[in-house]
Amino acid sequence: MMKLRCLIVEDEPLAQQVMQLYVSDCPKLELVQVCKDAFEAYDIIHNENIHLLLLDINLPKLSGISFIKSLSHPPLVIFTTAYPDYAVDGFDINAVDYLVKPFSFDRFMKAVNKASEITSAKMNEANIEVTKRRDHIFLRSDKKVYRVNFNDISYIESIGDYLKVVLKNKHLVIHDTISSFIEQLPSEEFIRIHKSFIVAINFINYIEGNQVRIGETFIPIGRSFKESLEKTLNRKSGN
Repeated sequence: MMKLRCLIVEDEPLAQQVMQLYVSDCPKLELVQVCKDAFEAYDIIHNENIHLLLLDINLPKLSGISFIKSLSHPPLVIFTTAYPDYAVDGFDINAVDYLVKPFSFDRFMKAVNKASEITSAKMNEANIEVTKRRDHIFLRSDKKVYRVNFNDISYIESIGDYLKVVLKNKHLVIHDTISSFIEQLPSEEFIRIHKSFIVAINFINYIEGNQVRIGETFIPIGRSFKESLEKTLNRKSGN
């Protein structure tokens, strides 16, 4: 699980202690530093990779809201304050959440979970875009690293802790899991049809009963994957 690197920006010592305790008890967070004002936080944001700000609105010199508005690419932010009237302003700038002091650890975790979900969604979108742009993958097999074009892969079979990646003229055995490997493949070109098999859609010759024919090989279709396969093929054929 990826931890969110966070920054506490809070000028009240007691509130700082509470926030530090909450962060230390939260497995999804990694505390980078505690800052007493926006200017201190500004320097850290521009020198560290910060995913999340736990930001008090009522800060000396520059308010939390003004601080966020001054950043061209701000991290995710969870606002904290003793004044509930600021909530509308907080959500106007796309805050993840707004915590009114004093707040419980359960309420804090609810806000952190929102931030974690947003981050995961953004990472998935980025990974999908990268995969779409690539036409190949690098695979390590037999002490070598091979550049393999996606359109050369006909199917992948899981064998224990290894995968057999079957190409047009040969196969490679790599150390990976099938659930991890499929995330690296273009979803519009490959589909998992069994707990142990991924197939390239363009290599399918035909489907008969609960089997897919690819070249001279018959590959079983798992019961839980059959509906997904049918929907994908119907979509491909325009039905």
